[in-house]
This record gives sequence, C-alpha cells and structure tokens, in this order.
Amino acid sequence: MPTNHYFQSGVPMGRRSEQNLYEDLIIECLRIYGHDVYYVPRKKFNQDLILNEDVLNSYEHAYPIEMYLENVQGFEGEGELLSKFGVELRDTATFVVSRRRWSQLVNHYGQTILDRPAEGDVVYFPQTKSIFEIRKVIGNQPFYQAGALYVYKLSCELMQYSLENFDTGVTEIDGLPDAVQDQLLTSNYELTLENAGALLTEFDEPIMLENYNTDSFTLQGETITDAQNLKFDTDIDDILDFTERNPFGEVARA
Repeated sequence: MPTNHYFQSGVPMGRRSEQNLYEDLIIECLRIYGHDVYYVPRKKFNQDLILNEDVLNSYEHAYPIEMYLENVQGFEGEGELLSKFGVELRDTATFVVSRRRWSQLVNHYGQTILDRPAEGDVVYFPQTKSIFEIRKVIGNQPFYQAGALYVYKLSCELMQYSLENFDTGVTEIDGLPDAVQDQLLTSNYELTLENAGALLTEFDEPIMLENYNTDSFTLQGETITDAQNLKFDTDIDDILDFTERNPFGEVARA
C-alpha cells in the first residue's frame, strides 16, 4: 500500500497545500498548549578567534513567540542541588517552536547569528521569571512527518549569569541581572565555627568577631615514633645521588 499521495507524493515530497494545512494545525496546537515566551538572540560582542568563543555576550533584542514545553510536568534536570558552592539551580527544559513562526517573528528581523535558533541564544520564561540558555537545537524531530520538517526542539539549561549585558527594552528581562547583583551585594552572610564565635559581615562595614579572646598559645614539637618519615629519609639516600657526576638522581651503579 503506497503512502498517501496528498501528503507524500515523491519528489518534491508532499503536496504543498496539505503540508501547509498540517503545519497550521501544529501552530494552532502550540498556541493552545504552549506558553508565551521571549526569544532573545545572542550578539557577538568580543569574539576570541583563538578559542572561538565570545568573552562578553550581549543581548539587545527580545521577540515574543509561543513555544510548547515538551515535559508537561514541569522542568527537568537536577533541580535544586546542594553542592560545595551552595545551593545551585540546575533546571533544564525542552521547548518546541514552529519553524514558520520562528522565521516570521524572529529571523525576519535579521538579528540572529544563524538562520535557525542558535546555541547560546536564550529563552525567557515569564511564568517563573527564568532565563534558559539554548544548549542544543534539534531540527529533524519528528523526522519528515507529512513530508517536511515543521518544528525546532530547543534543549535548554537554566542560564548561569556571568556579567552578560541585557538591553532588550523588556523591563522584566533587563532587570533580572541587576536583581542578581543586588541580592549578592545586600545579602548578609554568617560563618559559624565549631567551638568558637560567629563571623558577621555587614554591608559596607568592617568584619566583627564576636566572643573573641586574646589568649596566646605555643606549639611544641613532639617526636612521633610510629611514622615512616625516618625510614623514607634513610632509604632514599641509597637511591638518589646528587653529585656532579649524577645531577639527575639516577640509581647509583656499583
């Protein structure tokens, strides 16, 4: 049984009118079940031609567009993780966007690096006020259903802010980096030591040490007999020879 000739008609693959109808249905589904987000393309500001990376990224445009969150249960990834550097947010998400809508609403203005969603661009999700950085773009899933490719899948990670410049004209996006900096500057930190007082740091004030004392103590040497230091120091003399004839310490020959 051959494929449906209204969609799959050989070369060129598919009938264009039916493919347009199928693509319209996909776009309608994205509008029903998706979310309004902002696509923010990255602008190369000071590219390092040796390492092929941008030292300082800049984001100057934001385009509203509808995208579908592939996992309807929420974000993926490890979520909130307590590491040695503190609590880290490692949320990931996969957004689905229509190729046609992306070309009409984003690529049409010519501010993107590539003619497709590019790695390094970001997606602002207003519901959680989160900025996701695109890590991988998948352009062939589903693979030629109805004879064409209709969507992009954007694999994203929660962006880790590192002095990027946001000047998109959207207050919600431009204000997020400033909010992060203000939070770091105005937060009070407390370090508690075992069997001691607490170190308190106050904004624009010197460090205060509570419950301190001025007692002095002296460390006295103590001979430890069960250590192997002496044996190593003795045996190494038979192996290393630092004379002028043997400056590199080879094994001495008889």
